Amino acid sequence: MCIRMRIHLPFLFLLLLFFSCKKKETPVVITPTPNPFFYNTISVSGKDASSALYDISQNASVKVNFTAAIDRQSISNISLKENSSTPVPCDITYQNNDSTILLKPQSPLKKYTAYVLNISTELKSTTKASFQNNTKNTFTTVLDSTDKFPIITDNALLDLVQKQTFKYFYDYGHPVSGLALERNSSGDLVTTGGSGFGIMAIITGVHRGFITRAQGLARIQTIVNFLKNTAQTYHGVYPHWLSGTTGNTIPFSSNDNGADLVETSYLLQGLLCARQYFDGADVTETDVRSNINTIWDAVDWNWFRKQAQENVLYWHWSPDKGWIMNVQVRGWNEALIVYVLAASSKTHAIPKVVYDNGWAQNGSIKNGASYYGNPLPLGPYNGGPLFFSHYSFLGINPNGLTDAYANYQTQVVNHTKINYAYCKANPKNQFGYSQDCWGLTASDIANGYTASSPTNDIGVIAPTAALSSFPYTPVESMQALKFFYYKLGDKTWSDRGLYDAFSLRDRWFANSTLAIDQGPIIIMIENYRSGLLWNLFMSCPEVKTGMTNLGFQSPYL
Repeated sequence: MCIRMRIHLPFLFLLLLFFSCKKKETPVVITPTPNPFFYNTISVSGKDASSALYDISQNASVKVNFTAAIDRQSISNISLKENSSTPVPCDITYQNNDSTILLKPQSPLKKYTAYVLNISTELKSTTKASFQNNTKNTFTTVLDSTDKFPIITDNALLDLVQKQTFKYFYDYGHPVSGLALERNSSGDLVTTGGSGFGIMAIITGVHRGFITRAQGLARIQTIVNFLKNTAQTYHGVYPHWLSGTTGNTIPFSSNDNGADLVETSYLLQGLLCARQYFDGADVTETDVRSNINTIWDAVDWNWFRKQAQENVLYWHWSPDKGWIMNVQVRGWNEALIVYVLAASSKTHAIPKVVYDNGWAQNGSIKNGASYYGNPLPLGPYNGGPLFFSHYSFLGINPNGLTDAYANYQTQVVNHTKINYAYCKANPKNQFGYSQDCWGLTASDIANGYTASSPTNDIGVIAPTAALSSFPYTPVESMQALKFFYYKLGDKTWSDRGLYDAFSLRDRWFANSTLAIDQGPIIIMIENYRSGLLWNLFMSCPEVKTGMTNLGFQSPYL
């Protein structure tokens, strides 16, 4: 036994040493993490704010319903800000055991201003749970419907719009060539087609007494001399853009660095009106007419059938790239004037087959469907952008005009009525569209340029669309003019007429003016008032002959 004790004593000593040296473990307390919480609903003055809201009262209140009660100590993580930056002081009311809050601004909100509700993840519930996602909800308050300018008669308003728009072409014309700037910020770059519109605007300015006949003649003389003696042409056809100082081509794109037949047609439309208007026997007016005829006769229309080999006209030709653009001028669009002028040429007239095969595509140009109760003889679904019914009809009078394919009065009037009806119906719920605010056509947009239409509606209204339609929809166009001028005038009116476009939805207003948009406004208002430009263009003997040869019938031919 003593021997056995001697054997186990060392083991017992080690065992005691192990237990005496082992550290005591501290019990681990596991605290459960609170589940994150969310909002159920957000409403502004009772309207669901899951998407952007518009036309909200100045006395709006914001209600947010959460999935958990809010820790009032963290309420500063909910804020309402004007234009995402300026805090709006609000009174806060708690409801439903603090799971619902009501924010009431302490003062009425500003009109037509964007407000943003921000909820940060720093917001806590009473169980210290964090709000799941940073949240921003935007709403815009009601438009300021006060009149921005004194009310004047309708005729005085038309005078004012024409006079102000006229300044774009006369006061701000290029100082060397007299041609129209592409846009108010284009510097030396002038536009061929827009200059044709500008020539017609200058004629209108003389007719309305904005300038004297001598002043108008002097400007036209400058333009015509520059076009005849300085500006670069290709088989008689001008480029889309050129330098107003040197007359050299400014490429519209890398391949579009030569002739532009459509732009040149718009220019010639204006020049022929000037030839008919300045009909005096004195040397200056005689010289202007002679130079216009030289420019007009130099255009080789058959060259743009690929040297008379095809029964269709081509839009572009380049001296170093040839027909690389390969764009055929086919209808229905803004380019009817091209075929009318090509058939009217005294030197290079095209035969009727080119019109029938090229422009009318042997009848496939026809539409025949009705939109919003308006039959549309030609063109795309819902009519396309409104400039289709403007550019060629600055000079061509559509009233009573028919051919094998359409009644053109029906075409342009119903095209405009469709555009108006679409905006009034507003199927995409664009903020601001109404019977007073309508008009989809090509224009500047917030980040570029697009041809707006019922099939390309991004919420941008261009004043030129409705105002250039005065001859077609005088009542609806006047409604639009009064809205643009009186209600939006602090944002849309400039010393060059109405700015190019705006989006009430996005609170975006252009600060640009473009020749191809300003020109149709002053010209078509004049055609509505007096028929001046229609009468001048349709009085051209060669136009009468050319249109008759194409099969047109009109009381003006």
